[in-house]
Amino acid sequence: MNYTSIDADLVKTMRPAGRAYYIVLACLAAIAGWGAYAWSYQIRHGLGVAGITWPVGWGIYITTFVFWVGIAHSGTLISAVLFLFRVRWRSSIYRSAEAVTILALMTAGLFPLIHLGRPWVAYWLTPYPQMGGLSPNFRSPLVWDVFAVSTYLIVSLLFFFTGMVPDLAIVRDRSRGWREKVYGFLAQGWQGTNRQWRHYAAAYVFLAGLATPLVISVHSIVSWDFAMSIVPGWHTTIFPPYFVAGAIHSGLAMVLTIVIPMRRLFGLDSYITHEHLANMAKLMIVTGMLLGYSYGVEYFVAWYSGNIYERSVFFYRAFGDYAWALWLLVACNVGSPLLFFFSRVRHSTPWLVALCLLVNVGMFFERFVIIVTSLARDYDPFTWHQYAPRWPELSILAGSFAWFFLLFLIFAKVLPVVSMWEVKESQ
Repeated sequence: MNYTSIDADLVKTMRPAGRAYYIVLACLAAIAGWGAYAWSYQIRHGLGVAGITWPVGWGIYITTFVFWVGIAHSGTLISAVLFLFRVRWRSSIYRSAEAVTILALMTAGLFPLIHLGRPWVAYWLTPYPQMGGLSPNFRSPLVWDVFAVSTYLIVSLLFFFTGMVPDLAIVRDRSRGWREKVYGFLAQGWQGTNRQWRHYAAAYVFLAGLATPLVISVHSIVSWDFAMSIVPGWHTTIFPPYFVAGAIHSGLAMVLTIVIPMRRLFGLDSYITHEHLANMAKLMIVTGMLLGYSYGVEYFVAWYSGNIYERSVFFYRAFGDYAWALWLLVACNVGSPLLFFFSRVRHSTPWLVALCLLVNVGMFFERFVIIVTSLARDYDPFTWHQYAPRWPELSILAGSFAWFFLLFLIFAKVLPVVSMWEVKESQ
């Protein structure tokens, strides 16, 4: 490879798409539209059309919110943490991972509004002076979520845009007409001078150092939504590291799920090689084993505590109405990544896609089991009740996935999916 061929190959992904691209785009838009219709139906008829009931006040909506916030951790891990450790193989993957972070956060932000039931009064949650005297409870972890997730989104956007500036200048120089003006504005006058590179390197390291603690803090705060309560199965100190490990696990799986088809469609096999994919699979082995340890500690602490409520909730998870979900998530999150120990599996793209899809399914059901089983079997047997999602919830869930992949397809055609300047640097 030389610099000219790298530029030509990676800018080629932004050329006008073919018919298949627009067919997939239309299908995703239709599914997302159906999800939007289900949300409008819920707004018109009230939150009662969903399966949410007492005592399970949190269902698919909060499960999906936690799932998408977890997906968003992959970008910061691959981009910031591996950059600070000077891991060279990250250069071909981190741009797509950062896009996954931002798009997942944009998707996750919809679900607190959907769960409100009356989204037009969502501004009541913001701390601003007003006559009614309404004010958020700053001792509530739900308010901490707002600050943590919004801060993470802002820093991720800055980090994403900063890393793309040299590439946008390359696209500007290869474009004509209105595209040249748009990319010229986004490139912020980048000319690649020595002075610009020195300031750029300092700013990039600063943002990487700023974003790294957010990997730990954001999902730790999300876990406090549960751990700060006294609900059986939630009130435990292992939740912050447990949630962080699960978030990175699911994020890596989602990045691989997206990157593998993308490298085939855009002809990026020379830039995103089997070694890149295999290295990410090795990271998933580590996070999967951390999750397995966390699952074991949860059950040990419930047994060792001697608390009858904790013991009954964990017994219900393993052998009750939702036992199938628990054993499914253990098999998907802990069992399936162990196959990555085999080199043949790590270097096989069909195996990688299949196992990453299983991990995504398992991570979704992990959040479902944590939320639903603890609420369904609280302290008072008189209030026990099972939860089953209804069609509006399932439609909105499907619409969220379609919305996410729709945004990623648009990103792949509007912005460079692989960092050109870092690929050149690695050469």
